[in-house]
Amino acid sequence: MVLVTLNTPREKFWGAILELTPAGLSVRGIDLNSFDDFVGQIRGGEPVMPGAVFFPMHRVERIELDLRNGPIPSLSDRFAAKTGEEPTTVLRGAS
Repeated sequence: MVLVTLNTPREKFWGAILELTPAGLSVRGIDLNSFDDFVGQIRGGEPVMPGAVFFPMHRVERIELDLRNGPIPSLSDRFAAKTGEEPTTVLRGAS
């Protein structure tokens, strides 16, 4: 799981890398602004599927692993705690 920071316009995207090439980055996931809504839909039992998107490399500013930082849980940890499901399972469409 990664957190992708994009520029022009400035956005953050959370998900799993599908492919990374010199042309760009393909990710299956969600815009970070939609994280709480997405978690709520999963928790409510709604059938949701995150999108697969391509970002051209000139927009990709940074790619960070979604890891715990000391006592601060990662987004993946928060997702699992709130939904009872692993994010990788949901991103594969097994939910």
